[in-house]
Amino acid sequence: MLKWITSIALLLHLVFRLISPENNVVVDLLLFNLVGILAAGVALNAPLLTDRISAVALGLAALIWSLGSFFSTWNSFFQAQVPDGISDLCYSIFYPLVFLGVTRSFTYRRSITALELLDTVIIAVGLVSILTAFLLKPAMLSFEGSSWQVFTSILYPVGDLLLLALVLIYLLLTPINIRSILIASGLLSFALSDLFFIWSSLNGTYTFGSITDDGWILGLLLLSLSLGFPSSEAKFSDKISSYSATIALIASSCLLGVAALKPGYFPSFILIPGFITIALAFIRMSFALSEANSAGTERVLARTDELTGLSNRRNFLFHLAQLKGGYIFLLDLDGFKRINDSLGHDAGDQLLKQVANRFSRVIPTGAQIARLGGDEFGVIAQVDQLEAFELAQAIKATLSYPVTLTTSEVAIDVSIGYASIDPTVDVIDALRRADLAMYQVKEKGGGPVLWEKGKFEKIG
Repeated sequence: MLKWITSIALLLHLVFRLISPENNVVVDLLLFNLVGILAAGVALNAPLLTDRISAVALGLAALIWSLGSFFSTWNSFFQAQVPDGISDLCYSIFYPLVFLGVTRSFTYRRSITALELLDTVIIAVGLVSILTAFLLKPAMLSFEGSSWQVFTSILYPVGDLLLLALVLIYLLLTPINIRSILIASGLLSFALSDLFFIWSSLNGTYTFGSITDDGWILGLLLLSLSLGFPSSEAKFSDKISSYSATIALIASSCLLGVAALKPGYFPSFILIPGFITIALAFIRMSFALSEANSAGTERVLARTDELTGLSNRRNFLFHLAQLKGGYIFLLDLDGFKRINDSLGHDAGDQLLKQVANRFSRVIPTGAQIARLGGDEFGVIAQVDQLEAFELAQAIKATLSYPVTLTTSEVAIDVSIGYASIDPTVDVIDALRRADLAMYQVKEKGGGPVLWEKGKFEKIG
């Protein structure tokens, strides 16, 4: 309903302006700015088809611009004047907000990460303000007025040109659909109307209340309406966001560098966006490091056994698939179930940890040891047959003396079966051969057994 009310209000304003070209308070002050305020309501009440950051940013952009327009128009009708600085401030805030909202519209997700949010804020605050800052000094040689007045007079065309650039980027990176068409049309309508206003004002041909002014509120309405439609996934949006944030940071650093080398070259208020951008960049860095550490921890957990710290089955099979030779050993503890049942799971966990430590101490450099599950372990090593036998004996010898637990000492043994790794045989078959050898030991007892050439062999 709010969409229809806003659209009807815009049509009424166009009709009244065509019928009665005379300026009046109802049409030019109230109805004109009402459309922008209603458009803000449309954006803020948009369905959750994307993240709320986009809707809030575009809604606030429309609202703040409409307030600036209301104050500016008020001064055209009434003697009680509102300071021009208030309107300029509202217009200045509009550009970072709309840039933030449109940038967030690139995503097809309903939520964004802290890094993505910081990137878009850095872009919004940095690029618009800092580009304007670098144009300020040359412009002050040609324009009259205070530094703030010259700054805002430059900010508007720079902001409009960035909006036009954003249209091109958006259309290139986003599949064409209703949402992308509305966003591109809204940005074009607003930016072209504003550039026409600036051009005609400089040439002394602008007429207050011109029908071209409706391009502003039409642009706001189209941007708000776009939020009611789903968006497709944009191409390379994460890279674009990251690169743009980096450019904004470099520009801010240059700004502060020039200010340090030439004190007084920029007005003090110009340096604020630079400080904000760099502060946000440091916050972004801390988030990035935190996420990188978390990702690293998750990667480690994905390939290690949580109890013993050894490799897990998945990582073991991955390394096994890479080998073109050597031997695979399967180790199964004898008597573990009895100890686990009689002394409890805590004692069983302690036992597994200590056994893993003992096994690890005799594993040669470059070999891989893993807990495959329960009380079963695996070892792969690129060794010859004699070295493989010696390694199997060394592993078995680690359990030749009791294991000390918190409550008692326990004796435990291990059955070891091993097989050569044949590059022509797949991983599952290599495991099967070592498993057959290990169960041969389980059934008949004795030392490690080797599966070789289709039969069991005891070496030594």
